Amino acid sequence: MAVHLNGLWLPNPAISASFHHGRTPPPPPTVAASSSLSSPPPTIQIVGGKTPGWYGRNSTSNELLDAYEGENYWPDLDTDLYHWTKALRPVQWYPGHIAKTEKELKEQLKLMDVVIEVRDARIPMATGHPQMDAWLGNRKRILVLNREDMISTKDRNAWANYFTRQGVKVVFSNGQLGMGTMKLGRLAKSLATGVNLKRRAKGLLPRPVRAGIVGYPNVGKSSLINRLLKRRMCPAAPRPGVTRELKWVRFGKDLELLDSPGIIPMRISDQSAAIKLAICDDIGERSYDVTDVAAVLVQMLSKLPKVGTKAIYNRYKIETDCQCGKTFVQKLALQLFSGDTHQAAFRVLADFRKGKFGWVALERPPR
Repeated sequence: MAVHLNGLWLPNPAISASFHHGRTPPPPPTVAASSSLSSPPPTIQIVGGKTPGWYGRNSTSNELLDAYEGENYWPDLDTDLYHWTKALRPVQWYPGHIAKTEKELKEQLKLMDVVIEVRDARIPMATGHPQMDAWLGNRKRILVLNREDMISTKDRNAWANYFTRQGVKVVFSNGQLGMGTMKLGRLAKSLATGVNLKRRAKGLLPRPVRAGIVGYPNVGKSSLINRLLKRRMCPAAPRPGVTRELKWVRFGKDLELLDSPGIIPMRISDQSAAIKLAICDDIGERSYDVTDVAAVLVQMLSKLPKVGTKAIYNRYKIETDCQCGKTFVQKLALQLFSGDTHQAAFRVLADFRKGKFGWVALERPPR
């Protein structure tokens, strides 16, 4: 159940846990607000990192929250997205190599000193695997939000503030250009310094720190490793499914990195999160209907003040609204692609992925 307070839907603690993995619950009934609404959010302890100077100045939590006080459209958008996806063909993708890799990854986790979880900065909740916490247990972890160049400074600050309040130390990176990679390498080594201290105490020789890089498909894991190594050691391409097997690579004398294929849940039950994965190209195209996904994207962008219907019209010279994305795709198909809706839908998705509407995050932190 949620509580309606000044136009905002505030989740209770049980629902907060589902938001942690990018899940959007059904629209709840409205109840009166009370003074006992403040319960602490679930905490993920990720050790390491530096207290962020990410904000550009020493902003306090209250200042940042005040900056977003007027953005009440996000809860409404989440509710709309839930309804929009209910009638669509379910997004589902679970190729055989993922099942095999999941089993192998669980075995390799036993050998890791540090785990680096990579997520897409545009959709940090949707790219968080719901079983990751259970798999990693108490292992030291670093959370990397990759593709920081594809979101605004405002979005970046909001997520930095959110994870700080959750007790999470996070590194923002751009795997294509290498931003954040050296900090990540130093952090991984510093987190595992105790490994060789224990080995020396037992009379054993020191060994390289073992860090595993895990995450959803196409979030930039291999690109991140190649930037760390300053050479192309792992195959990387802007599409899901390029990495098909686990591979250990050496980074200097004191760090070994494990590149792994993207791991997604066996079943994607949260279709709101699945649509976001499809929009951001984090799952394979064969797993979804391109026209449906493009239609939902148009409706989402229409409702975001940073984009809105005016920006969509300026780009395509076609009128649209917040509820009829499929009609927009059909009009675009007639105008540019001789009625081919698949090509029209792919154009809309490609334009978003290339930043033609500006760099826009599709999620904001739960409030």
